Amino acid sequence: MVSTSSHSLPSSSVLLADLPADFRARALSWAANFPHCAYFEPNGLEYPNGPFTRILAVAAAGALASNSLAELRESDNVDLTAPRCGFVTYDLKNEIEALSSENFDGFRWPQLHFFTPQTWLCWRADVVEIHGQTDDVLAQILQQPLPALPAPQLPALRPRLPKVEYLAAVTAIREDILNGEVYELNLCQEFYAENVALAPVDVFWRLMEASPAPFAGFIRWHDHFLLCASPERFLSHQGSELLSQPIKGTIRRGTDPADDERQRHTLLHDEKERAENLMIVDLVRNDLARVAQTGTVRVPELFGLYPFRHLWQMISTVSAKLRPGADLTDILHATFPMGSMTGAPKIRAMQLIEHYEATRRGLYSGSIGYIWPNGEFDFNVVIRSLQYRQDTGYLSFEVGSAITFDSDPEREYDECLLKAKALLEVLGTLVGE
Repeated sequence: MVSTSSHSLPSSSVLLADLPADFRARALSWAANFPHCAYFEPNGLEYPNGPFTRILAVAAAGALASNSLAELRESDNVDLTAPRCGFVTYDLKNEIEALSSENFDGFRWPQLHFFTPQTWLCWRADVVEIHGQTDDVLAQILQQPLPALPAPQLPALRPRLPKVEYLAAVTAIREDILNGEVYELNLCQEFYAENVALAPVDVFWRLMEASPAPFAGFIRWHDHFLLCASPERFLSHQGSELLSQPIKGTIRRGTDPADDERQRHTLLHDEKERAENLMIVDLVRNDLARVAQTGTVRVPELFGLYPFRHLWQMISTVSAKLRPGADLTDILHATFPMGSMTGAPKIRAMQLIEHYEATRRGLYSGSIGYIWPNGEFDFNVVIRSLQYRQDTGYLSFEVGSAITFDSDPEREYDECLLKAKALLEVLGTLVGE
């Protein structure tokens, strides 16, 4: 059976009803054998303006790819029928601004990588479309074994920034704010383990079970893996509209419905959390204005509260009409990195982040996403994610929080551990000293 889609003509499509219940798991297990693999997973969740489209894309070594902003712009002019899939790391800031990074880097991702898949699958309504090189793909996926693996059991993860140094950094940042250096700064910390043997696909599905998220994803770039359970959209482009949905404001879910409602009410009326959110909304408005048609920047929702498995999150929505002639490279120059992961003003915040943090963020607080042939795209914010190098056994995750003058260092540290809860559960470990 052949069907049509709004973006390209599929090679074939298969009714979901005709596929086994574990088809997604088999498809990702098959795809993860390729050196270039990208999978975007919405987990069946509703989200304002929609979650990720479920897409699975693969390519062999030597695939057509962009590894810089200049190459990304060149590929905009290539006639493609497939979405480009990939990632932008936080360190792309060094190409966009006069910045540098000298901190420890256990991963060494390229700053940017988008590949054109040789085969890609797209889930739409009641069918799975199979595009590109499709010969025998369905049969290979259906025959892909799914071995039962034991749950990971890792030793306690080590902090790159010991707790006492983290608390001292928060105190110093509060002084920076008092001195007018920044209004807000997103301070992150890394927890890591070495010489780890991990089954990335298995751990990804465990993460989806523990923390289903609307902007989740799995990335393989050679021996590098990202397992992402992100709740946050960085930026999407549909038609002429740009849309950003920064998250700032976090509180744990309640233990019962009454407690959950109290938690939601507490977050809604928390002046510090609202101030954090508003500052980032103003920053995003300013960023979008650089590539928007004059007078089109809007805030359709301010301080929206949305429940996730472990957390309530405060999410605002900022939209704008894209200026004619502006392309993706222009948009990234104007908006990246996302303000929710830097602070304000953005450049000074990034300079201070380099000073106070001990790790290069790599793909953490970068973005993964897909670019359709017509130029539309959707990108997330890489948070609540594991980074793993299969060749070296290096595994880590990072967590952070927004520091304002009203921040309490111990409370900020506790917020970091709250955000790490699902990751620690999946890894069967805890945070060591």
